[in-house]
Amino acid sequence: MTHFSDPDSAQRIQLPAVAVDLFDEALDRARTARWAERLHDRDTSLWTADRRGQESIAAWLGWLDAPDHFLGQVPALEGFGDGIREAGFTTAVVMGMGGSSLAAEVLARTFGPAEGYPAVRILDSTHPAAVAAIVDGSDPLSTLWIVASKSGRTVESLAFQADTWTRTGAALRQRHTDESPGALMIAVTDPGRSLEAIPHHDDLREVFLNPADIGGRYSALSYPGLVPASLIGLDLDALLASAAKMLAETREPEPTRNAAVALGLAIGTLATLGRDKLTFIVDHEIAAFGAWAEQLVAESTGKHGKGIVPVDQEPLGAVAAYGEDRVFVRIRLDGSSGPSGASESTSADGAAVDVLLEGLATAGHPVIEITIADPIDLGAEFVRWEVATAIAGAVLEIDPFDQPNVEEAKDLTRRLLAGGTRDDEAAPPKEPASLAHEHGLTVFADDALASTSGDGTLAGELGRHLARRKEGAYLALQAFLAPDPATDAALARIRALLRDATRCATTAGYGPRYLHSTGQLHKGGTPVGWFLQLTADHGTEREIPGWPYSFGQLIDAQARGDFAALESHDLPVIRVHLGHDVAAGLATLERTFADILGTAG
Repeated sequence: MTHFSDPDSAQRIQLPAVAVDLFDEALDRARTARWAERLHDRDTSLWTADRRGQESIAAWLGWLDAPDHFLGQVPALEGFGDGIREAGFTTAVVMGMGGSSLAAEVLARTFGPAEGYPAVRILDSTHPAAVAAIVDGSDPLSTLWIVASKSGRTVESLAFQADTWTRTGAALRQRHTDESPGALMIAVTDPGRSLEAIPHHDDLREVFLNPADIGGRYSALSYPGLVPASLIGLDLDALLASAAKMLAETREPEPTRNAAVALGLAIGTLATLGRDKLTFIVDHEIAAFGAWAEQLVAESTGKHGKGIVPVDQEPLGAVAAYGEDRVFVRIRLDGSSGPSGASESTSADGAAVDVLLEGLATAGHPVIEITIADPIDLGAEFVRWEVATAIAGAVLEIDPFDQPNVEEAKDLTRRLLAGGTRDDEAAPPKEPASLAHEHGLTVFADDALASTSGDGTLAGELGRHLARRKEGAYLALQAFLAPDPATDAALARIRALLRDATRCATTAGYGPRYLHSTGQLHKGGTPVGWFLQLTADHGTEREIPGWPYSFGQLIDAQARGDFAALESHDLPVIRVHLGHDVAAGLATLERTFADILGTAG
């Protein structure tokens, strides 16, 4: 292995011999062509020679100004957070998706509320039970409801707003007050049409208008991340100072002394060698950072048949369990006891992970280690990974700021919800064929699998689907289920089972949340994904006030829409409907895969 370390030894890159020459070439190219300087000069030819492409990219580089710009907004932000605390709010709920919620989740989960400040919760699932758990589990009159949507038209955010507006209004009437629900609600959005698209925007307690040239996944250090951070009483000066310091360091023209640029060159170069499964191992105190980085990397690089597949929260395995397409990123926090898994059973102590990493490096796997001195330095990590991802895009010769495939599943969802009733609406996708029904589970398949003969059993059809994985595949579990720890743990066990038997990287995401994160990569990236969609009965339904469909109908349409989008790209996908008992259904699925893979017992 060859080692490359930054000047402060906070980042170390270990590369196998086969990658060293190509990495050296990338370093030389970045040095000679002044990549770091061109990034900060907003020279869009770094990514494309196409004039229209350059114009598009130029409109999305405001994130480079965010740390310095928002340092000037700290007094107002902290004053806002103090005012919300003094007004008696005990909870704040961010109602957003993807870039509008992930940074908020990182900061809320990492730091929690300072004494006397409200706790921040994230609502990013349209499953009726998930909405009920957050909304009905919060006092409507002591909760600040945050409508977070860059476009102002995010269907999930607006559905959440419709629900909470009605419920807070009813609670206010019970109190015999004519106060508007808007007094309990704020918005974080872009100016102009984005703001105008949000219902009741003139009646809201506060509106934060983010710079329009900051894309959602690059918005951590702007209002989508900083407004929730102000509500928990976080030291914003320290967070942004950390970010500003890292941003200044990324101006260094020599790539071997520029940690973020070196990181981007490494992950981009390794992806061109087939090492495109970027596997995060993150200490538990900052574990939420992995989901934020997952969206950033997946949406930025997964397009035009290329991409880097981020692998977050996969249970750790033995060295032999990993294929030759992996890169391991260990993000270590000084003083931590070790990284987290999806459950206590998949966590490991730091010493054991160090032994694993040594074994992985010895076996020829690239290993990148990043050490963070203090959680507040997540500000610097946001910048490190934003710059690294932009540089990786240059290596891959793609535009890291667009997302050409994000709308596909949304368009199909809209067709399903409209039911083809409008003359100008294309026909909705058809329901996939049912191939098996056994032990309470039903298997629905894409046309490619349905057009061939199987034995009609659960194991037989799952086995046929598993056999369709391609060389270099990643196995993606897409759970349109209500998130909870038991489901997290079951998905982790299934991931470990599949990974250990196939040596394929595994990912898992809750729908529709993942549609705003890895969904772009699934459709636009390297076409090696293998998809297993999970659905279940909803139990109690939940209406969306004033809308023509319910939350249950919405999430069902989102699942069907993404299924059809994946199938349209000739990607192998099946759906397993778990019935009314999710825990029992997942247990049956796990046992069935164990039987198929010969690991039962």
